[in-house]
Amino acid sequence: MKVKSAVFAIFIGGLVLSLLSISLGVVDTRAVDEVIKKSVLTPQDLEVIDRFILDAVQDIVQTDDFTQIATVRTIVIARQGMQAQYVQKFSESALKHISWGLQQAQGDSDPARRFKVMVNLLILVDGLKDPRLVDLAVASITQDNNSVRYWAVRMATDATLWTKLSQNQAAAAQLAGRIIAECRKAVKNSSPEVLNLMVDFAGRHNSPEAAGLLMDVADERTRCYADWTARYELADAAILKLLSNSLTAGPNPNPEIARRFAQLYSFVIQRYIKGQQQNALRDNSRNYLASVIAEVEDKCISKLLGARQPTLTQAVQGANLDALQAEHDKLLGGTGQTGALVSKLNFKYGNRPTPLLLPDPPASAAALSPQPAPQAGPQASSPPAPHNQMNMK
Repeated sequence: MKVKSAVFAIFIGGLVLSLLSISLGVVDTRAVDEVIKKSVLTPQDLEVIDRFILDAVQDIVQTDDFTQIATVRTIVIARQGMQAQYVQKFSESALKHISWGLQQAQGDSDPARRFKVMVNLLILVDGLKDPRLVDLAVASITQDNNSVRYWAVRMATDATLWTKLSQNQAAAAQLAGRIIAECRKAVKNSSPEVLNLMVDFAGRHNSPEAAGLLMDVADERTRCYADWTARYELADAAILKLLSNSLTAGPNPNPEIARRFAQLYSFVIQRYIKGQQQNALRDNSRNYLASVIAEVEDKCISKLLGARQPTLTQAVQGANLDALQAEHDKLLGGTGQTGALVSKLNFKYGNRPTPLLLPDPPASAAALSPQPAPQAGPQASSPPAPHNQMNMK
């Protein structure tokens, strides 16, 4: 009885999804739903698959009502199939028609519509997890729009996708090099979420190019701190942890990575101190910075020094800015002393023995602009905020 009930529920669910697609005026699934059941496909069946993908992509490209697009994406992803002929044709058609859709979008004179269409097509590509589609994402990494860039980098670096790609080690290494090269071109002015995806991918590869990407990201975040444009500081915990992992991965830590790790962490601490002293931080920014200081001290500094060190966290918890500054100087350098981390990892801050000093915050209200945290899921129907790249219907 339970089996019959389960089969009936699956049947009803499929029927509802099909009826929903028809009632909403989106892609018709009736023909492809018949094809997906077959064990051997005819040329006419392959045409049905191709037409289904084309109709779906045209719906995304030509729609004026983006509220239905999430339904279109769900319908397509749910019909990838298992039969070998079906899977191959589905993949070939997806590559052909999504490529066409992205080209159409790039030629759209309306910037808002252009990026909405591109984002939705890339979200579809991301959902399909098809290695044959990765080039579509790689080609979009250097797009100026941060939402487009987010979804392009997310798909190109997806861990599930790379489990499939890594079955061919030589091809995977070549592709990884291409992705890292494109990411390095796009680091400047990328949002913290995009940079997080980049460094996570770089952290999976042991190569000079991957190390270069890690350093580029650290330089970009350091620049943002220096001019007080850094947003969503919580993301820097992941960036700093990946830099730290690189330092402990081999017998000889890279002094250039060590310098960037130390300078970025120093600016995190200095921003917390100066922001508090000069009333230049919103509550969420202050909390983000406190969290980064504590997490990096716990997960990274203790490992790098070979001994547990909770002193920075204790100073933050005790709201003692003087103590925090003193502990910063002991660890990273300052007030005429060489930091313990500098001695341990044997690096210099360029020609300086101590990290750069963070400039005072600007007098403008820019430093106090709201910084909402990112929201998960492709749900928003309007362009996201610059640091919120994950939402798009």
